[in-house]
Amino acid sequence: MFLALRELKHAKLRYFLVALIMVLIAWLVLFVSGLAKGLSSDNASSIQKMNADYLVIQKEADNRLNRSILSENKLQDIQTYSKNQSSAPLGIQMTTFTKKGSSKQIDATFFALNVNGFLAPDVVEGHMINNTTTNEVVADNSLKEDGVKLGDTIKDQTSGKTFKIIGFTKRQSFSHAPVIHMNFKEWAAIHKLPGNKPLLFNVAALKTSKDTAQQIDKNVPGIDVIDKSQALKGIPGYQEEQGSLIMMIAFLFVIAAFVLAVFFYVITIQKINQFGVLKAIGAKSGYLARNIISQVLLLTVVSLVISIALTYGVAFVLPSSMPFDLTPQLVVACSCLFLIVSVIGSLLSLYRVAKIDAIEAIGRAS
Repeated sequence: MFLALRELKHAKLRYFLVALIMVLIAWLVLFVSGLAKGLSSDNASSIQKMNADYLVIQKEADNRLNRSILSENKLQDIQTYSKNQSSAPLGIQMTTFTKKGSSKQIDATFFALNVNGFLAPDVVEGHMINNTTTNEVVADNSLKEDGVKLGDTIKDQTSGKTFKIIGFTKRQSFSHAPVIHMNFKEWAAIHKLPGNKPLLFNVAALKTSKDTAQQIDKNVPGIDVIDKSQALKGIPGYQEEQGSLIMMIAFLFVIAAFVLAVFFYVITIQKINQFGVLKAIGAKSGYLARNIISQVLLLTVVSLVISIALTYGVAFVLPSSMPFDLTPQLVVACSCLFLIVSVIGSLLSLYRVAKIDAIEAIGRAS
C-alpha cells in the first residue's frame, strides 16, 4: 500500500482522470439500477408487496392476471384443498375515472378483495373500508399528483358508478396504474350483477406451503398455480422493460471492466522499467501485484463513494412522478459487483507484471 499511495501522490492528474471515468461509469450504473427498480415497483408493486406466496389463475390465461376468470365454484374447490383459510379471491380490472368537477381522465386499476383478509393493504392516510361499505374506496397516494385528495368523489367511466376516497395506501400500483381497493359489494355493483348472481374473480391468492400449492394445482382442473415472479412476468411490458434495463446495466459493467483494463495496462506498460528495477533489487511479483490491486481498490472505493453521493443527490431533486428507487441493498450489490469488475479489469496488468524480466527491463532503460 505504501508504494501505491506514493505513486498516486506522484501522478495526481493521471489517476484523477482514471478516477473520473470510474465515477461517471459507477454513477450511470447506480442511476440506471435505481431507475430499473423504480420502474419495476411502479409497474407491479401491488403484486410484489402482496402478502401471498402463490396465485391461482385460469389455465388459458398465459400468466396474465387480468385475463383470468375464476368462478365461485372454482374458488370453493381451491378452498377445499387449501388450509387454515389461506386462500383469498381477488378481482382485477383496468379502468378510467374522472374526479368530480374535472373532465381529466385518469387511468387506474380496481382491486376487489376481502378487506379483513390477508390481502388487505395498509392505509397510510384516512381509514380502511369494510366489507359492507357502499360507494367508498381506498386508493394509492400517487393519485395526489393528479389532484385527487382525501374525501374526493371519483366516477368510474366504465360503469358510471361514483366512489368516495376515504383512505390512501402507499406503493400500490399495477401495470403503471395506481390501484384502487374496493370490497366485493362494490365489485358486484360495477359489474351490475344482481344479488343472487355469483361473482367472478380473476385470481385466488394463496398463503400456504409449496406442497399445498402443488396439491391444488394437481387436483383442481382448469387452473394454474404460479408464484409471484411468474405473475410479474405476465404483466404487460414488465419483462421487456426490465430485460432492456438489465441488459444496459450488464453492458455498463462490461464496459467498466474493459476501460479499467485498458487504463491500467497502459499505465503498467509505461512503468515496465521501474518494475524491472524493483524486481532487480528484490521485489517479488506478488508485492508488485498487491501494489496494483491496492491502487485499483482504492480508486474504486473513492469513486463509488462519490458516485453514491451524486446518485442520491440527483434522486433528491428528481420529480416525484419519476419512478426511481435506490435501496441500500441495491447500492451494496452494485458496489460489490463494481469492485469485482475493477479487480477483473486489472488482471491483464497483473499478468504483464508477472512476466517482466528484470534484466531485460533494466537493459531497455539503459
